[in-house]
Amino acid sequence: MAGPAALTDTLDLLAESDSELRAALHEWNRWLVSEKQYSDHTIAAYQQDLAQFLGFLAQHLGAAPRLSDMQTLRAADFRAWLANLANAGLKRTSVARALSVVRSFFRWLERNERGGNQAIQLIRTPKLPHAVPKPITVKSAEAVIDMVGDDASETWIAARDTAVLMLLYGAGLRIGEALGLMRKDAPTGDSITVLGKGSKERMVPILPVVREALKDYLDKYPRPLPPDEALFRGARGGPLSPRIIQKRMQLLRAQLGLPDSATPHALRHSFATHLLSSGGDLRSIQELLGHASLSTTQRYTEVDEAHILAQYRAHPRNR
Repeated sequence: MAGPAALTDTLDLLAESDSELRAALHEWNRWLVSEKQYSDHTIAAYQQDLAQFLGFLAQHLGAAPRLSDMQTLRAADFRAWLANLANAGLKRTSVARALSVVRSFFRWLERNERGGNQAIQLIRTPKLPHAVPKPITVKSAEAVIDMVGDDASETWIAARDTAVLMLLYGAGLRIGEALGLMRKDAPTGDSITVLGKGSKERMVPILPVVREALKDYLDKYPRPLPPDEALFRGARGGPLSPRIIQKRMQLLRAQLGLPDSATPHALRHSFATHLLSSGGDLRSIQELLGHASLSTTQRYTEVDEAHILAQYRAHPRNR
């Protein structure tokens, strides 16, 4: 995916015939950065979806879109855009995300007195398949952590990768949350402060085994690590890229015969599912994971129920 700056240039080209639309796009982009405080990755995704929408309008209207055109679009125009996305082979989840982004842009236009369009509110979001988290078993999770450092070129890298996976499976962190930790954030006590989605902080308990894994990594790291620099470092000294951990998991999937769904994020799913199976309550798990809504956490009850049902069906009297 292209970076936010490159996609901003694309938006400029799509709005080159209308200075008002171009100015609105720049102000909207600043709002995403300063007010919403979205990550570069999220901003790039928003820009990409809006650029595709404006590109469609240029063909649909027969000319580069103007800010005034935004106010006169009909529900049929929006439906034609969604049909174009579907015909291009986009998944329903991607179509739904694009619609959400364009809706957000129109709401921003209205709030900032740049004109709005109620027609987009008449468009229904595509019905999405019900997604259920795909954790791995306790045995598989333990094997992944035990083996993640086996092919590392240096002992500190093996310790680093182990510590990262311990934070995902042992504390339920997202990969971005783990790699977003600074050196000063490394726990010395029983908890760690994590910066989650929407820049919301939460306190997460840290098991002794996780704390020891982090200490082992720091003891073996060969260079001084200032308190305000990223805790996890790459082989060349810069902040660790999530792609490195993703590649480690890809290798481990092949070695252990795990499904493609066994990603770093699956360790977070496993953390929640295994807690629930051991008697953890949903509210506590919601707090640990940093979910804004309990309904998001409730998805794990479906995984647990499916596991129980599978065990029941395996009963020797069920013949």
